[in-house]
Amino acid sequence: MAGTDVAVLGAPNTELMRRTARAVVHRALGLVGSLWILLTAGFLMIHLVPGDPVRAALGRNAAEELVQARRAELGLNDPILTQYVRYLWDVPRGRLGESIFTGQSVATTVRDQFGASLNLALLAFALVVVVAVPLGVVAGALTRGGRRRQFELGFTTGSIVLATIPSFILAQVLVYVFAVKLEWLPIAGAAGLSSYVLPVVALAVTPAAILTRIVRVELLAVLDQDFIRTARSKRLPVWWLYCREALPNAMTATLTMAGLILTGLIAGTILVENVFSWPGLGTSMVTSIRQKDYPMVQAILIVYGFGVIVTNLVVDIILAAIDPRSALKRGTVEG
Repeated sequence: MAGTDVAVLGAPNTELMRRTARAVVHRALGLVGSLWILLTAGFLMIHLVPGDPVRAALGRNAAEELVQARRAELGLNDPILTQYVRYLWDVPRGRLGESIFTGQSVATTVRDQFGASLNLALLAFALVVVVAVPLGVVAGALTRGGRRRQFELGFTTGSIVLATIPSFILAQVLVYVFAVKLEWLPIAGAAGLSSYVLPVVALAVTPAAILTRIVRVELLAVLDQDFIRTARSKRLPVWWLYCREALPNAMTATLTMAGLILTGLIAGTILVENVFSWPGLGTSMVTSIRQKDYPMVQAILIVYGFGVIVTNLVVDIILAAIDPRSALKRGTVEG
């Protein structure tokens, strides 16, 4: 009888381990597949763009012999399949080539500019979280149970308006008001802490409005649950009720949206950097696209894409740590 009980108790653990292993394997395969799609898309997007990058770099009056020699040096005269295989072989080893226009190492250029773009995205994300979570909690507390209809209407309308403003348009408005008219902040460049203010705010306003709405909606859903009513009956302090009881249980959807926001901020730096002439990858990417600088564009696409993939993976790991059932459900569905 005891042996039967042990077997019964051990069965759920075995099933849990099996489902966990399946979820991990599926996630690893998905990561590899995402990286392959990223590399392939980066290769095809650039090579399908019409125009000769070597001719653009050397000028229209360059001798044909010089152009062909440069193309041969870069391997652009090889069949497209040969270029693709060589590309897949070189990129994982960090061989990103040299810029067609500057002749400098692409890996070195990307490494030097990566920090500026990453700082911008992380500061904007920090601002989003610091602003959105408290505002969402306060809005949820004030509008609980259908109270304060006018405040709820104003909050909803304002957050929707802010959520629909593109970051690059907001950036131009901020430059005009605070840099040109008021002359409080620098227009462009990264020459001190004050130069971070406008680009960080331009990146953070829209996602902060979105996340604030998500926090409020999730908090309102949690506040209607039985364990919150039980906590209220114990006459716990209000700050404890919201911060220690309600908010942690509303964080699953909030973390998921926060991960999506961070990936959006990583990609969103491209346009904002160009408005503020920020010395990051976004500015280099736009310039490289105009110049048809294949190696540079491919490298920057890989960096941005890899950043998005890694961010999503980290969010999934955090969600699995908070609620293992979420990861196991995904693994079961995929299986």
